[in-house]
Amino acid sequence: MSEISTKAPVALVTGGAQGIGRAIVTALLQQGWQVMIADLDGEAGSECLQRVDGLGKATLQITDISSEPQVKTLMQKTQALLGPIKLLVNCAALSNPFSGPVEDLDLTQWRQMLDVNLTGCFLACKHAIPQLRETRGSIINLASTRALQSEPDTEAYAASKGGIVAFTHALAISLGPDIRVNAISPGWIEVGDWQKASSAYQPFHSPEDHEQHPTGRVGKPEDVAGLVLWLASDLASFMTGQNLVLDGGMTRKMIYAQD
Repeated sequence: MSEISTKAPVALVTGGAQGIGRAIVTALLQQGWQVMIADLDGEAGSECLQRVDGLGKATLQITDISSEPQVKTLMQKTQALLGPIKLLVNCAALSNPFSGPVEDLDLTQWRQMLDVNLTGCFLACKHAIPQLRETRGSIINLASTRALQSEPDTEAYAASKGGIVAFTHALAISLGPDIRVNAISPGWIEVGDWQKASSAYQPFHSPEDHEQHPTGRVGKPEDVAGLVLWLASDLASFMTGQNLVLDGGMTRKMIYAQD
């Protein structure tokens, strides 16, 4: 693995081993950041390190983001191995595993979704703040357009992502001006070819899928990574407390049922 200057800024990306997280890790390394990848999936984490080898200095810490002791360890190891955190990207999340009506949603399933998606985001922010104050860094939380619109039977996931949007603007007020805090709400982002090898698939989308988007296509993980790079840069120094919807315009388009 190639080394870069220890003065390079340090980013911590939770859920960084695959999907949108891996695209963010890749983009940050390409722009000269050092990156700590935090993920619970060791297989995906090892593959990610192999894929980014040569782009810059990256390391992996297997972490359950809903466990406060593990999050504390993650922060300590990041500073010891790379230096103080300049950017925290909270990408770790469970997707919506439940497919039944809300009256059948088990409390354990509800709590697991919020523990990982929302409490995990809180814990990472809480324990990264001392380092971020030192570097006058920033936080980017990955929410979702599911915080703004829904399909049936997605209550736990929607609640967790809506919580991230509210948590983001509250935290921005508490931490400013030392630390900027923003959220990104991706829409339809195709991650099939950014998954670990055992889960990857060749994406296919119909013309109708693409036409739902005013931009003319489904989103890519690279789209989210590009916005992360901008939010982390000095070009976004006046941006905080915001939820940036990145969905190709889909949530602005009225779609009527066809006969």
